[in-house]
Amino acid sequence: MSESFTIERPLLRPLPDDRFETGRVFHPHVNRHSLVCVRMNYYSVPVRLVGRKVRVLLHASELVIFDGKTEVARHERLIARGKPRLRLDHYLEILLRKPGALAGSTALEQARQLGTFTTVHDAWWAAVRKAHGEAEGTRALIEVLLLHRGMAHRHVVDGIATALPVGALTSDVVAIEARKAAHAETGMASATTSSPTGPVGQPAALPPLPSLTERRLAALPPDSRPLPSVAAYDQLLRFRPPATGQGDTP
Repeated sequence: MSESFTIERPLLRPLPDDRFETGRVFHPHVNRHSLVCVRMNYYSVPVRLVGRKVRVLLHASELVIFDGKTEVARHERLIARGKPRLRLDHYLEILLRKPGALAGSTALEQARQLGTFTTVHDAWWAAVRKAHGEAEGTRALIEVLLLHRGMAHRHVVDGIATALPVGALTSDVVAIEARKAAHAETGMASATTSSPTGPVGQPAALPPLPSLTERRLAALPPDSRPLPSVAAYDQLLRFRPPATGQGDTP
């Protein structure tokens, strides 16, 4: 057998670069609740896709949802029928306009069960609601949850945990602290994989972390307007009314 394979091997063609797809394809419509129905179960997608048709690849343990060629959602496959699988991130734009719907939502309950909405989130939410009221406090929490789209989950949680004890109850402060956590983690990783430039036994100094304001200003286009001047107001000095009253000099 091995001798036959040795003779046949040079004649075999290489395997294709593209992975052979084994999933079953569906093309459901997204209903008004931002859900698609696949095999009698419901799965959430981003709310911007309501009313559109999407493509679903159903595998043995998960399903992947595409809008065109772009992956928009990935869920663990449900076995029991008639159950929903929701992701809180898919509804954040709606909840910004209707913050009162968050507290009792199924998406929030499932996020707690999965551990993506942690006790740190809950503690920060309680503090910000106490400080700013139910609606504004919940909107601030949703702004924090939106940070997860561009940052690692652990970094955002670290940012919340750092901001909470000092009473920093704004999403901007959480974003800054989350970026600091990410920056520190990157610096520690680079210090352990490369030779340090500082004294022996000490890691290399990290570059300064730019502030959130500096990052925003760097993205603005150059300002070509001339500098403001108050020279035009000098002409008002020529028209001062004459002084009147007792004791005035003529």
